Amino acid sequence: MDESTDEATLALPVEVLRTAEALVFASAAPVSEAYLTDRLPRGTDVRMVMEALQRDYAPRGVNLLRIDDSWAFRTAADLSFHIRTDETEPKKLSRPALEVLAIIAYHQPVTRAEIEDIRGVQTSRGTLDVLMEAGWVRFRGRRRSPGRPVTLGTTRDFLDHFGLEELRDLPGLEELKGAGLLSGRIPPGLSIPRPPSDDGLAEDEDPITQLDLEELGLLAPGGGDATD
Repeated sequence: MDESTDEATLALPVEVLRTAEALVFASAAPVSEAYLTDRLPRGTDVRMVMEALQRDYAPRGVNLLRIDDSWAFRTAADLSFHIRTDETEPKKLSRPALEVLAIIAYHQPVTRAEIEDIRGVQTSRGTLDVLMEAGWVRFRGRRRSPGRPVTLGTTRDFLDHFGLEELRDLPGLEELKGAGLLSGRIPPGLSIPRPPSDDGLAEDEDPITQLDLEELGLLAPGGGDATD
């Protein structure tokens, strides 16, 4: 932290820091900067306030993490193995589900046909259902191409679960190799696509509506989930 940043942090009102801290602590879900802006004094530099708190919590057992444009308290990564919980362990994803999740994360926006082209096999509706029930994958929009296929992308819950601030934090090829996640013979010329910097609609996407989902059989009329 340079001297100018240090001075700016010291100039922040203690009450503003305490209020921001309390707002995030009291929420079970990540708190957006827009929410904080509405509840902190007018003119407050919310990002500066949150980054000051983030530095303060960095050496502690609980850290303040930025998740996209939101903030949340989480157990320090190096201490997570000490934490025991009585909650039911989440169901482990199957290998096909992990493959599909990885393709969506790195290639989004991506259609089901494009996922199948990358994997070389068909993707079952059940695999996508599992990822959506976990809250990690969502319908993004509709591609401006023949048939106007639905595009898929990841959610903020995906970033939160995997400890990522933004999609650009996904590991690259060398990091995946170092973690032992790419085993066996790696095809020559294999590259890991660079994820988008945000989850806004691409130039060839249109927003998806509830009517679109109903027409495609992805949502029952009136907003309920469609049944198979």
